[in-house]
Amino acid sequence: MENLGLKKDFWSGKRVLLTGHTGFKGGWASLMLTMLGAKVHGLSLPPTEDSVFCKSVGIENRITGSTYSDITSYQSCLSVMEEFKPDIILHMAAQALVRVSYSNPLETYMVNVIGVANLLEAARKVETVKVIVNVTTDKCYKNNEWLWPYRENEALGGHDPYSSSKACAEIISAAYRDSFFANNGVQLATARAGNVIGGGDWSKDRLLPDILRSLEANKIISIRSPSSIRPWQHVLEPVTGYILLAQKLGENQDVFSEAWNFGPEENDCWSVGKVVTHICKISKRGSWIPLDIDQPHEAGLLKLDSSKAKVNLGWSPRWQVSEALRKTLEWHEKLSSGTDMYSFSLAQIMEYQADRMCNESE
Repeated sequence: MENLGLKKDFWSGKRVLLTGHTGFKGGWASLMLTMLGAKVHGLSLPPTEDSVFCKSVGIENRITGSTYSDITSYQSCLSVMEEFKPDIILHMAAQALVRVSYSNPLETYMVNVIGVANLLEAARKVETVKVIVNVTTDKCYKNNEWLWPYRENEALGGHDPYSSSKACAEIISAAYRDSFFANNGVQLATARAGNVIGGGDWSKDRLLPDILRSLEANKIISIRSPSSIRPWQHVLEPVTGYILLAQKLGENQDVFSEAWNFGPEENDCWSVGKVVTHICKISKRGSWIPLDIDQPHEAGLLKLDSSKAKVNLGWSPRWQVSEALRKTLEWHEKLSSGTDMYSFSLAQIMEYQADRMCNESE
């Protein structure tokens, strides 16, 4: 893991409260943190049966414990922190789907806005907490549909409830940092990633899960907005960034207490149609058609500028989108064949580390 800039001597024994640990990115973060020797306690809703957390069955045996509760409960957040006494909080719990936010905006705002306020207020009451990384999204930017990638100093906003809720989460984080944490030794940063793909994501109305479900059922893949362009990246890219950012904050470098982008290279911003065509090609099966019905508004063009993370954190993406798609398909093929997914997931992390090392030596 040293090849990723992650230090076992920093993480060994660190007490990490990971919210959303049963989710897609949370499951992979649990794997990486336990590999580094951290003591991880999860705060999340119960896992779904097909999640990374359940399919990679070794995760639950290697974390310190789990609390199944909703972050919209302030008392639950506070009780977990008072009992576990975390050094570091990595906040990933969220209502993370744009289309769900249209059908249930109130739940989206409760989880993504009130939930963040609950977590930060509870952290303010627990003296052991020294580092907080709040994971938001690339969709927190006011999207002008322009060609240029968004930088961290661009205006926040959001057309849909999900995007606007994450812009609110950014503003709340900045307010707590400036009002409460800046002068008492707590480092707080936010992290914005692109469209994350990888093994174990079965979310409804997300492109890769929808494709995989159609392939398994031998159905024609129906795709909405095939011309929309997104910053695709494998889940290990941003998760490595989040953990590296927390490490930098924990080394008492308050210069890192701000917002950070963790996105792919610009040439890995593919259209939806290109992604599904590539999946059909590498899987050697399937075909797709555009879904010709009215859809709620979603961004048509979105890219991230991650220059700051590259220069100041030493982080950079290593798997191009074609490789990320191959690794995602490979994970699900292994799952279907009955492979031990805990061992296979660890193997993918080690492949990611090795590929990063090879790229750095070229």
